[in-house]
Amino acid sequence: MSDKQASFYQSVESNFDKAAALTDHPKGLLEQIKVCNAIYQMNFPVKIGNSYQVIEAYRVQHSHHRLPTKGGIRFSSMVNQDEVMALASLMTFKCAIVDVPFGGAKGGVKVSPRKYNAEQLEKITRRYTVELVRKNFIGPGVDVPAPDYGTGSREMAWILDTYQQMNNGELDSAACVTGKPVNQNGIRGRTEATGRGVFYGLREMLRYEEDCKEWGFKEAGIKGKTMVIQGLGNVGSFTGSISIQEGGAKVIAVSEIEGTIVDENGINIEKLVKYRKSKGSIIGFPGTKTLPKRDDWVGIDCDILVPAALESQIHKGNAKKVKAKIIAEAANGPVTSAAEEILLKKGVVIVPDMFLNAGGVTVSYFEWLKNLSHVRYGRIQKRFDQNVYTNLVDLIQKTTGKTVSKKERQFLTRGADEVDLVRSGLEETMINSYKQIREVYKRRKKVTDLRTAAFIVAINKVSSDYLTLGVFP
Repeated sequence: MSDKQASFYQSVESNFDKAAALTDHPKGLLEQIKVCNAIYQMNFPVKIGNSYQVIEAYRVQHSHHRLPTKGGIRFSSMVNQDEVMALASLMTFKCAIVDVPFGGAKGGVKVSPRKYNAEQLEKITRRYTVELVRKNFIGPGVDVPAPDYGTGSREMAWILDTYQQMNNGELDSAACVTGKPVNQNGIRGRTEATGRGVFYGLREMLRYEEDCKEWGFKEAGIKGKTMVIQGLGNVGSFTGSISIQEGGAKVIAVSEIEGTIVDENGINIEKLVKYRKSKGSIIGFPGTKTLPKRDDWVGIDCDILVPAALESQIHKGNAKKVKAKIIAEAANGPVTSAAEEILLKKGVVIVPDMFLNAGGVTVSYFEWLKNLSHVRYGRIQKRFDQNVYTNLVDLIQKTTGKTVSKKERQFLTRGADEVDLVRSGLEETMINSYKQIREVYKRRKKVTDLRTAAFIVAINKVSSDYLTLGVFP
């Protein structure tokens, strides 16, 4: 199937079919897992200035095998039903892979955030929320949105406030949406979650020496690996900064809408983010050179290529230019099915999006649980643990006659706060999920790539849920 023939949704379906053919589940069950269960397409008016605009928007619930359904809301002028269906489908498989008990969903509002001020975006967001409430497409046990491309914690706060106004007195109303500001029932660690998840996933897959040798690396581990990042938004920036600080990777190039910059000695991502905020562009960042063509990022020689922007960025037309050993899909659907065929033949390893960028939905799950329990993580046990550790250190010092420094004492006796527990839970999730994917990849002869292995893991889990629930009596 060529890129011109395959839409984003068709590309997801193609990948699903490839994996489904390697399972022994009934055809009817596979068809049910594959299709979108509910599609809500809406048009609503919003007064912008002195005129009215009709806004096109969507909410797709892909699978009801588990409730609530879960998925972000995208604000983009490129939004269409096909894209939202594809993203909702990926959410179902993503949740299954990381053992988060949600069905997949996704939302989209066809607007360009850059063309509206904050007041106008608030009107659009609140009006969209009203539509979702009216059609029962939002609620703590029904459908729980989250941020996506073009939205963030601000929009989620508007959604929460609108929902609570229309559901006055609902005890668990804070759980109707995730990705909220921390002071509005959000959770610490959510903003960095997707990028941190990408780091944990890459670190885990590069831990296996035999695999690294198979992929052309002299040494295992993420340390020292060169990285190119396309997209300096939330996901790309945290992927880069965390990979550098905690993994020892080296980011040698960054691409954004204004162009692509390169520095073989390494780019400090945190400084680059600050530079872009002050200058409005990554171009001219000290120590870097700008490539003649922005799209040349795809052909830069590196160990890990990280597309962290939108879907279909690596396609049939540019796949042959790829020189990276690994493509880490930090974005949703950045590699088309036609491009994937070319890349796999070249021996490029593709780490699939529905595993690698699952950090966001994993921490959203933690936030949802926090909202339902009405207790902040760490609040109950932090001081108790800290006191126990302090007593242990004191006892050891008394017994041995040796003392530790103030810094060492603080490190040894601190109790875990919310962000520590969130990061720990995310790390555990990404490690265990990759192990499941790798097991299928290694043990099944007909499975030749990580995406197919990930789909098989997801299909098996969703199939088990359907059969256990008696959906097919």
